[in-house]
Amino acid sequence: MELMRIIKKMDAYILKNYLLLFAGTFFICLFIFIMQFIWQYIDDLVGKGLSWDVLAEFLFYASLTLVPMSLPLAVLLASLISFGNMGEKLELLSMKAAGIPLIRILCPIFVVSLFICVASFFFQDRVQPQATRQLATLLWSMRQKSPELDIPEGIFYSDIPGYSIFVQRKDKETGMLHGVMIYSTQGGYDKMEIVMADSARLQGTEDQKHLKLTLYNGERFRNMDSQTGNMLKASIPYMRETFHTEVDMIPFDASFNMMDANLFNGDAKTKEFTKILSGIDSLNIVSDSIGRHYLKIAKGQYLKGTFPKEVQDSAALMARAQEQEPLDSTYMHLNPTQRKTAIKSALANAQSTQAEFEFRGMTTGSTNSTLRRHHMEARKKFTHSLACLIFFFIGAPLGAIIRKGGLGVPVVVSVIVFIFYYIINAAGEKMAKSGEWAVWFGIWLSTMVLTPIGLFLINRANKDSVVFNIEGYQNFFKRLLGIRTKRKLNKKEIIIHVPDYPQLILDIEALAEDCRQYSNRKRLLNIPSYYAIFFRFHEDHVVRELKERVEKLVEQLHNSRDVAIIGALNEMPILYTEAHTRPFNTRRKNMIAGICLPVGILLWLRIWRFRLRLYQDISQIQKLGQFITERINKQIYGQGNQA
Repeated sequence: MELMRIIKKMDAYILKNYLLLFAGTFFICLFIFIMQFIWQYIDDLVGKGLSWDVLAEFLFYASLTLVPMSLPLAVLLASLISFGNMGEKLELLSMKAAGIPLIRILCPIFVVSLFICVASFFFQDRVQPQATRQLATLLWSMRQKSPELDIPEGIFYSDIPGYSIFVQRKDKETGMLHGVMIYSTQGGYDKMEIVMADSARLQGTEDQKHLKLTLYNGERFRNMDSQTGNMLKASIPYMRETFHTEVDMIPFDASFNMMDANLFNGDAKTKEFTKILSGIDSLNIVSDSIGRHYLKIAKGQYLKGTFPKEVQDSAALMARAQEQEPLDSTYMHLNPTQRKTAIKSALANAQSTQAEFEFRGMTTGSTNSTLRRHHMEARKKFTHSLACLIFFFIGAPLGAIIRKGGLGVPVVVSVIVFIFYYIINAAGEKMAKSGEWAVWFGIWLSTMVLTPIGLFLINRANKDSVVFNIEGYQNFFKRLLGIRTKRKLNKKEIIIHVPDYPQLILDIEALAEDCRQYSNRKRLLNIPSYYAIFFRFHEDHVVRELKERVEKLVEQLHNSRDVAIIGALNEMPILYTEAHTRPFNTRRKNMIAGICLPVGILLWLRIWRFRLRLYQDISQIQKLGQFITERINKQIYGQGNQA
């Protein structure tokens, strides 16, 4: 009972922390996606004079369509941060020490993630299609709305239909336009008008249906070709009018007109799951009927020979002649007129057939493309929902392994994982949409890739694996590349055991002699035998013994008060006992590596390098041993005798 009460409190604690983080990360992710979405459609929003209610409606529907994309990233980030915090505060370690496995610790958040997964599916099936329809309606209406008038200086402004306006200078305080030139083609190019005025003022009417253009001190030129007879055409080509003040009303619809949302009902993104399935059945029926119809036409036209009469006559003549001689000879028996007729008819028929097949291909291709999109949208409702669960299986164990909370490392890892997911998902959707891949494979590709990764991380985290231990990877690459590990010994402030220098001198001299004999016996400077390394391996116990003796001497001499001896100990090399003998510990792996020549040659060169380095290390041990012996004899014994 006590354990059950502890587990319930633990579940409540984990859920409280996770739900708060999930709420925060969800709104942050949604805000980021909305900003990216607005930037994508910034050209449709700026300069349109849209009211605040229209912009608010646009942001509302845009946020609804982006919820399914924000949920997986929020689950990933919240899982990483929550379990990273618990790992950093040693709370996970305490729970495991109490006998609670990691799988049990994950259970409350797994239930929440499962609920989010189901809720995401129903949201995509019920809410997102309606929001997508309304958003598409808004975007289309925004694109059709005329822009606000902001006539620039020094260039012709043509956003008013039928008018091209040039303004030399604008007065921003009074709103007056100076040096105005207007080309009007509203009545057609044969009735083009040119207006030149010293100044003008442009204002919108209250009903937002017209623009009021007040012109001051100018002239108007109007083409009269279409309005005069032939006799007046040469003498009066245009009409000229001078004015002091004139007002023109220009048709200009500045209001926002919402189009009918039902026009987008055929799009797969605006349909619920059941309607998508019905649409797929209907499209399959249409596709099959079109295919049967085209097959019937092909059989009737190309198999029964319903070609033009000229082609049939020429073909019949050539067929009869071909029964007696080859086709080339048959063609040579035709007179020039028949040859010309046959070639022209065949070419015209081939071009007509090609154009007909291209048109039929466009028709069937459009139907197949629509069918693929319906299949894609039906499967995306499942994949986007399962992404929430998959990202939980990735984020929670990653947080437990990394053991870093806050917004630093978790945010970086989340962004990397999500970008990886987004690239795979976008590539799969693109291939499925173009028909290069099967729809099911392209849409489920990201799920198939990320699911094994999540299961692997769960397994590693449950076993307290150090998958992301940087020091472990550093040590591995150091061993692989043969990077030396340097000693970092400092002089001790307090020495309890004073070194036995007479015995140490004898040990150093014996070590130096054994190193010299080993180097002469093994001939480390010679090229190693490829066969002996991979197929006739013998362990080198001498190097292991030499390493133990070196480390023992270093440990005893570290108690010395002489700084020079401590410096010599830091230069004492650390011996590798197996790197110069074989690449692997097992005989089978060595034989396989030796048989695979490209790999074997690289490993053989690596072993040769370690043999040369072992020779240098042994020489260094002898040199440093001689220096330490001289240092002990000259300084320490000398000071001791004087004392």
